[in-house]
Amino acid sequence: MTKTIRKAVFPVAGLGTRFLPATKAIPKEMLTVVDRPVIQYIVDEAKEAGIEHFIFVTGRNKQVIEDHFDMAYELEDTLRGRNKTAELELLKSFLPAAGTTSFTRQQAPLGLGHAVWCAREIIGDEPFAVLLPDMIMKSETGCLAQMMEVYRETGGNIIAVEEVDPSVTHQYGIVGVGERRGNAFGITRMVEKPPQGTAPSNYIISGRYILQPEIFDHLSRHEKGAGGEIQLTDAMIRLMGEQSFWATRFDGVTYDTGTKIGFLAANVAYGLARKELSEEFRTVIKGLVG
Repeated sequence: MTKTIRKAVFPVAGLGTRFLPATKAIPKEMLTVVDRPVIQYIVDEAKEAGIEHFIFVTGRNKQVIEDHFDMAYELEDTLRGRNKTAELELLKSFLPAAGTTSFTRQQAPLGLGHAVWCAREIIGDEPFAVLLPDMIMKSETGCLAQMMEVYRETGGNIIAVEEVDPSVTHQYGIVGVGERRGNAFGITRMVEKPPQGTAPSNYIISGRYILQPEIFDHLSRHEKGAGGEIQLTDAMIRLMGEQSFWATRFDGVTYDTGTKIGFLAANVAYGLARKELSEEFRTVIKGLVG
């Protein structure tokens, strides 16, 4: 019987240099898509999938993320006094229950693998999810919820994947395709940015993971990989020798808000999806591009 996934890790310590000067004082995860921070979309996806404990691996100048997921007494009191009931209820709907968030510091930018390792004491000896905060994954059923369905059937470790044009596989982490089960398949190998023409498939690793706690044994070696950083992919490759890995083909659209084009595209997509904005926004867009 598989253990329930209760905890999720959000690595939010990145500097966001692609968005300077905006991110000089504001964490990139707090940049807004329409009217809510990027990190709120990621946390909402985790909530939908049944996550109960939200673990943020932070760095310097990230206090505002903690504030966002806390009560704002002065603001709430002002809204209450002005009878802004809808706005007050909206804030309450985003507020995690008391005791369900944890924050730990990465302290040094040593890579994604190191960020995940920093959550080891909070995770303990149980499987957990990792959601990269740059990737907003838009779909009717959230990406992590789709992964949970596969996990309940297969157990082991689950990675969300998406298909790309074979000409760009050298830019991504790629998985090899094994046994197929519905919308999932067994992973036979993982390769980080394979030379052009050598990729085992055109399925890329897309920023969502369900991992068993044994991953920490491999991350604790602190072996550096690509870019001189401790890579999560390297630890997963070593864990593949001990445990099964499955891929879930994500059914939806991903917006990489860590890039300017992806961030702008996300704002357009989510703006058009909002009933109260879509008609007027569509007219504005047509005027801009026409």
